[in-house]
Amino acid sequence: MKKKKLLEMRAAKQKRMKEILEAATNEERALNTEERDEFGTLEEEIRGIDETIKAMESMRNLEKEPEEPKKEEGSQEERDLETFESFLRGTAGETRADNMTSTDNGAVIPSSIANKIIEKVLDISPVFYDADRYNVKGTLTIPYYDEATGDITMDYAEEFTEGESTSGKFKSISLAGFLGRAITDVSKSLINNSNFDIVNFTINRMAKSIAKWIEKELLIGTNKKIEGLQGVTQKVTAKAADKVTADEIIDLQESIPDVYQADAYFIMNKKTRTAIRKLKDGQGNYLLNKDANSRWGYTLFGKDVYTSDAMPEMAAGKRAIYYGDYKGLAVKVSEDVTIDVLRETKARQHVVEVLAFLEMDAKVQNAEMLAALEMAAA
Repeated sequence: MKKKKLLEMRAAKQKRMKEILEAATNEERALNTEERDEFGTLEEEIRGIDETIKAMESMRNLEKEPEEPKKEEGSQEERDLETFESFLRGTAGETRADNMTSTDNGAVIPSSIANKIIEKVLDISPVFYDADRYNVKGTLTIPYYDEATGDITMDYAEEFTEGESTSGKFKSISLAGFLGRAITDVSKSLINNSNFDIVNFTINRMAKSIAKWIEKELLIGTNKKIEGLQGVTQKVTAKAADKVTADEIIDLQESIPDVYQADAYFIMNKKTRTAIRKLKDGQGNYLLNKDANSRWGYTLFGKDVYTSDAMPEMAAGKRAIYYGDYKGLAVKVSEDVTIDVLRETKARQHVVEVLAFLEMDAKVQNAEMLAALEMAAA
């Protein structure tokens, strides 16, 4: 019997029960024996119909095929990585439009991929990592207190006497934005190898290229572009053009106030470090020591030593060593770091071109925190 027929039967019985009650009510009497028996029978039959309908619904639910559990979607970053790999391999298909901005020859990669590259750059370049970084758009103005023009002083005071006010001046540096570009060509032979981790390979290649450029600009700078540590004003000048002495390194280290010594370290070219490794004190002990607990394996007068290929070798007029706390260097990086993948521009060379664009500027914001050792002029 169908559910519709059962419901019709239930409604008819319910109507009859109502009629029995209304008849007794209108006649202002109680139900007689015959009416009570009929009412009870109808009530029992309605209860049986309800149980039958409930059983039919339960059976219908049991006959339904269970739905397959929905596949959990990964995080946005995981989806972006998957789409990035698909685009590199040329299998992006229809998913490309949802996760990437298409161009005539390729696509602009989501910001999560660009952020992973910047994270790698921070791992590669300690100077960039330790600098005071600002991720903002437009020109950034940073005020600083110039104690060279005077300083706030405190002294004993006597009643009914006036003191003299002294103070320095607030000055500021402005960080604009200079556009840099890194280009990496990825072989299609590598891309077509499904067992090769093309995503991490591309991210690491781009990170190394960007880190090399950033570190060079922070340490050396470019005239009329990024100033970097060119703006260091505290310096010690070596007596020779091609070698340094222990006393000169001590003078360099002591030019930084004690309050900034805790996080200070040396930066130099590897050949400069090699030369310093040969320096000895009066007892014949080497000044530069291997130290497993240091960041880069060596300490000089108790401070870590970092070598960078961007630093010049010891030569006439060159700044061969920097020392200090590199939070004294302000670095502004635009929020809009972009990564483009171009599949067609170098198709004849069987490579895919990956470009990164980065807007950056850097200047010294606290001159007391940094110092340079400059070689003598020729």
